[in-house]
Amino acid sequence: MDVAAAAHSTSSERARSAETPPPFSRPEYALKSTLKGHTLGVSSVKFSPDGKWLASCSADMTIKVWHARTGEHEHTLEGHIAGVSDVDWAPDSLTLVSGSDDKTVRIWDALSGKMWKILKGHHNAVYTVAYSPRGTIIASGSYDEAVRLWDVRSGNCMKTLPAHSDPVSGVGFNRDGTMIVSCSHDGLIRIWDVTTGQCLRTLVEEDNKPVTAVRFSPNGKFLLAGTLDSCVRLWDYHRGKCLKTYMGHQNEKYSIFSAFAITKGNLVIAGSEDSDVYVWDVQSKAVVQILVGHEDVVLGIATHPTENIVASCGLDMTIKIWVDES
Repeated sequence: MDVAAAAHSTSSERARSAETPPPFSRPEYALKSTLKGHTLGVSSVKFSPDGKWLASCSADMTIKVWHARTGEHEHTLEGHIAGVSDVDWAPDSLTLVSGSDDKTVRIWDALSGKMWKILKGHHNAVYTVAYSPRGTIIASGSYDEAVRLWDVRSGNCMKTLPAHSDPVSGVGFNRDGTMIVSCSHDGLIRIWDVTTGQCLRTLVEEDNKPVTAVRFSPNGKFLLAGTLDSCVRLWDYHRGKCLKTYMGHQNEKYSIFSAFAITKGNLVIAGSEDSDVYVWDVQSKAVVQILVGHEDVVLGIATHPTENIVASCGLDMTIKIWVDES
């Protein structure tokens, strides 16, 4: 081989090695603890941004705050007069927002358990809530088909987006808070400019199945969405293209959350109507682990911000904490 050919070969190998992702490390999640206390199905769980706390909400009209590592119960937040569908943490990990079938959005001091504000304006059950990355705005989606943006300090509704033609099942901010994504049973995923309220893009799959949950990826470049055809899809929303479809679980009836886990390899995790939790490799789409332990539909999934910990919840009224021991 001449010098030029050798140099070309070396540069090609270097380029290939630069493109090759690090070797995938198969997770080995094991059940660490089961948290009990809710008296009806648990609809959503969320870790606080600082990783210290876990919040859960339930059809029993309450929100509970738990120590993320020990599972010890800290507070029960009471005030809603109907089931609570979703909960989210402020970026300071001190404040919670909740959305309920009682048509209200409520803001809570997570550590004292006291309610700070009641935000009223939706005309039907509030199904989904999200804090902005700066903690100044709350987004809520409702069965009234609208997305509302609320000013946290004043409690006033800043904007009402006529977002969808069916119930809004998911909302979420991108990492710099400039955009909101919403999804609906109308089969559409829409991205909105927070400042103007303008719809920037609409994504729709050919079959137009109801979309039950959506979130931005941690790097802000992609969307993860669950649909009632037993699929979780990864979207490149800039190109309006579905890149990956994750299958194997069952999801044809309930709104089931999915999440990214990026602390060890890149994973997608979702609950299932067969009472298990499914873990996929982002790239290969292979099911790499199935977490067995719940006794009914798994609705909520949350991944710890810094550790290899997953929380799941569901209709069996429990929250389960899984730790990757690999």
